[in-house]
Amino acid sequence: MLILGIDPGTARMGYGLVAYERGRLQVIDYGCWETSPAKPLSLRLQILYRSLQDVFDRYRPDHVAVEELFFNKNVRTAISIGEARGVALLAAAEAGLPVFEYTPLQVKQAVVGYGRAEKVQVQAMVKTLLGLKEIPKPDDAADALAVAICHAHSYRGEADFNHSWK
Repeated sequence: MLILGIDPGTARMGYGLVAYERGRLQVIDYGCWETSPAKPLSLRLQILYRSLQDVFDRYRPDHVAVEELFFNKNVRTAISIGEARGVALLAAAEAGLPVFEYTPLQVKQAVVGYGRAEKVQVQAMVKTLLGLKEIPKPDDAADALAVAICHAHSYRGEADFNHSWK
């Protein structure tokens, strides 16, 4: 199974592709798309949408895993992340891909074994679980890989998928 993990954001959207077969994880690709705050929001969202389409076309993932919005005190950040999540969900739906969503707590629990783990602990486990020499950079890419790993460890078959594509 090829999983695309997404860490949404309008300034930076991280992505991480992980192959998961017979209990083994293998990193395929990862990175981050950045958009300039000097550009209008509509163009920034379009850049992210097209970047996602390119990854879908190039790799043809089986599943897309997206981090759910964690709302803290910064409303502007929450709105920005929500807009980026919407683009990711739309791009996946347009590509006919099933989408699975995970809270930051679920991601931390699946990757580290502790739902309140610190960001550095998650990044260190991503490095270890994927057999990488270094922690993936930027942080958004490491976070996206963590979301993909979470899905690999959490997905139990089509019973987990509650959307109808027919």
